[in-house]
Amino acid sequence: MKTGDKIPDFVLKDQHNKELRLSDIKGKKVLLSFHPLAWTKVCAQQMKSLEENQERFNELNTVAIGLSVDTVPSKHAWAKELGIKNTKLLSDFWPHGEVAKKLGIFRRKEGFSERANIIVDEDQKVIFFKIYDIPQLPDIQEILNFLKK
Repeated sequence: MKTGDKIPDFVLKDQHNKELRLSDIKGKKVLLSFHPLAWTKVCAQQMKSLEENQERFNELNTVAIGLSVDTVPSKHAWAKELGIKNTKLLSDFWPHGEVAKKLGIFRRKEGFSERANIIVDEDQKVIFFKIYDIPQLPDIQEILNFLKK
């Protein structure tokens, strides 16, 4: 996956067991913020930063979504624990890591995705793509600055 590529459409369930189809998000940019696993410190900080900046994302006509290979019940409990009410946390659990695999960011050896931020435009074309070291917290300001351009 690289800038300019079109992301294949997908349907995943969020922490409330509701389906979300990427193509249903019309007229907005979408930040797909992949994290390896729920219940870990850096992943928690990454998802909380999406929630804390929800208003700024709205102002920038962007929907921020968290994704990992965790199950829906795990995502539900984790969102409750973190106080996440507005940000959708999608489960790429089954088929295991299918979306991450399609995007070329699935780590087969570990069984989870890279830590990555992918921004797609209104036509589902990649306009930003960055993979981070697993222990590295992505800089939310970098994302917000990119969206302001």
